[in-house]
Parts: sequence; structure tokens; C-alpha cells
Amino acid sequence: MENNLFMRADEVAKELGVSKAYAYKLIKKLNGELKAKGYLTINGRLNREYFFEKVYKKIM
Repeated sequence: MENNLFMRADEVAKELGVSKAYAYKLIKKLNGELKAKGYLTINGRLNREYFFEKVYKKIM
């Protein structure tokens, strides 16, 4: 069963066209932002909705 709530580094890397190592750094940064807001995070995984909000809504 696919987990649609969270993204892993390979999916983040593919979406942005970056290396997997950079995707891990980005996940760590964005999870830090979520932790500062009081949300629970999972290492190596990123909330899909937050990812798209941070990456794509600022462009539009």
C-alpha cells in the first residue's frame, strides 16, 4: 500500500530533479520548520502537502 501522506527522499529528488543527498537535506530543513511550528515529523519523510505548499505555491 502506497503512503500518500508522506514523501521519501527518492520521490522528492525525482520531483525536483536533484540528487537524493540534496533531497535529504531539504527534507531535514522542511521538517525543522514543521517541528518549530509544533508538528510531529518523521526522519527521512516529509509531509506531501507541506512540500507542495513550500515548493509550488510560492511560484504562483
